[in-house]
Amino acid sequence: MTDLSRRRLLTGAGLAVGGGAVVAAGAGLLRQTEQEPRSVLAADSGQSIAFHGSHQAGIATPVQDRLHFAAFDLSTDSKEDVATMLKAWAAAAAQMTEAKEVGGGATGAELAPPDDTGEAIGLPASRLTLTVGFGPSFFDKLKLPKPDGLKELPHFPADKLDPARSGGDICVQACADDPQVAVHAIRNLVRMGFGVASIRWSQLGFGKTSSTTPDAQTPRNLMGFKDGTDNIAATDEKKLDTHVWVGDEGPEWMRGGSYLVARRIRMHIETWDRTSLKEQEDIFGRTKREGAPYGGTREHDPVVLDKLPIDSHVRLAHPDSLSGATILRRGYSFTDGSDGLGRLDAGLFFLAYQRDLEKGFIPIQRALAAKDTLNEYIQHVGSGVFACPGGVSPGSFWGASLLA
Repeated sequence: MTDLSRRRLLTGAGLAVGGGAVVAAGAGLLRQTEQEPRSVLAADSGQSIAFHGSHQAGIATPVQDRLHFAAFDLSTDSKEDVATMLKAWAAAAAQMTEAKEVGGGATGAELAPPDDTGEAIGLPASRLTLTVGFGPSFFDKLKLPKPDGLKELPHFPADKLDPARSGGDICVQACADDPQVAVHAIRNLVRMGFGVASIRWSQLGFGKTSSTTPDAQTPRNLMGFKDGTDNIAATDEKKLDTHVWVGDEGPEWMRGGSYLVARRIRMHIETWDRTSLKEQEDIFGRTKREGAPYGGTREHDPVVLDKLPIDSHVRLAHPDSLSGATILRRGYSFTDGSDGLGRLDAGLFFLAYQRDLEKGFIPIQRALAAKDTLNEYIQHVGSGVFACPGGVSPGSFWGASLLA
C-alpha cells in the first residue's frame, strides 16, 4: 500500500467512526457552489468546499477535524502593499481549497524557489477552508475606518493573557480533515506574505470540541465533557442571519461577515483528573457519559435551568440566562507539550462567531468569569478579536472595497 493510499484509508476510517452522522446530515451533497448555502456538507473528507461565495467558508461550514490558526502582524502601513498581498492570498486560497498547487506549483526554474512548498502534492482537498479576519490594530496601522462592531475585549476576572499569544493585525483560520493540508495552507500564505506580514502567534488544534451539525453527537473536550451542545446549526439560516452574519448595520465590506473571538484556554488537566465525578458533573451541569443536562436523559434534551446548580457552566452560559446571548462555536482541543513543571500544556482553543460582540461573547464571558466554578480548572491565556469580512467573489479578495 502506498503512503497516499494509507493516508486516504486512515482519513476515511476516521470519518466513518467520528463523522458518520455528519455525513448522513449532508444528504449526499458533495460540494458547495456560489449559489448554494455555506451549510452544504461535503460527503467525503477528500472533497472540496468552495472558496468563493456570499459568506466566508469556515464559519457555518460543518466543522473539520483539524485547525491551524495564525495571527499576523503587518510590517508596512501601505494599503496598496496589503491589498496586493491579500489578492495573492485569495488566489492561492482558491487553488488550495481545490487541492491544486499554488501558482505555478512545485516546479519551475531550478535557480528560483517553487511557487508551492510541495508537502500537499497528491493529497485531497480534505474540506480545507481559509477564513480571514482583521484585528483592531489592522485599522489603526493602515489608518482605515474601523467598523462600529469591532472593539477590543474588556478585561475579564482571572484573565492571564500572554501578549505574545494575543492580538494581531490579520488572522487566518485554516480548517481541514488532514493536518498536513491545513499546515500547508498557512505555510504558503506566510511565504507569500514575506515583507508585508509575518506570524505573530499560531495555534494547532485537533479533536473539534463543537459542531455546526448539532443533530449529531457533540464532540468532547479534553475534560471528557460535551460542551456547546446547543450550537447554531449550519442549516438554520434564520439563526445564522440573526446571530452570526453582519447585516445592514455594518459597512458594505462586512455585510455577510462576522466578528470572531479567539481564546486560548489552558486547562489544569492534572487537577481536574483528581476531581470526583459528582463534582465534575455539578461544574458542567451535565452527566459525563451521556452529556445529558441535569433533569434530562439524553444529550439534546431541553435544558431546564432550575435543575442545574446556580454556578454551573451550562446554566451560566445558556441564552435563557443571558437575554438570548448566542454565539456560533468552532472550538478545538490542543496539546503543546509540557510547561516545564511536569504538567501538560493543554486545553481548548475557543473560536466564537457572532453578529454583535455585545450580544454574543462579551455577556457570556462576563457571566462565566464572575461565577463559573469551572474557573478553578481553566485560565484564559491568549485572546484575539477580528472582523471577518463577507465572502469573496472570483478575482477579488477579503475587504477589497475597504482597501480600494
